[in-house]
Amino acid sequence: MIEEVTDRTFTREVEQAPVPVLVEFWQPGCGHCVALLAQLEQLQQEVGAAVKIVKMNVQENFQIPAELEISSLPALALFEGGSFARFIGGIGKKDEIRKQLPLRS
Repeated sequence: MIEEVTDRTFTREVEQAPVPVLVEFWQPGCGHCVALLAQLEQLQQEVGAAVKIVKMNVQENFQIPAELEISSLPALALFEGGSFARFIGGIGKKDEIRKQLPLRS
């Protein structure tokens, strides 16, 4: 199960994480968001503890999505070393997302 983060827990769960963190910004009722969550569940099993994957509901959290200027959903943001690194493309394609993660071979 992909862990939910909030504006309040973001610093602790994402910015202070010892590994890279992939955040899906989503909202209930968004079909593409739900489909992506299923792909991320599978991806989390594959990458294990090398990358932390979390989700943030933009209907309940406003600060972080506003800071990142999230304008369409779903959106995937990668954080490395506690800072925003980049947005990840290939939405909905687990293998495409995996290729863009900082995984050690």
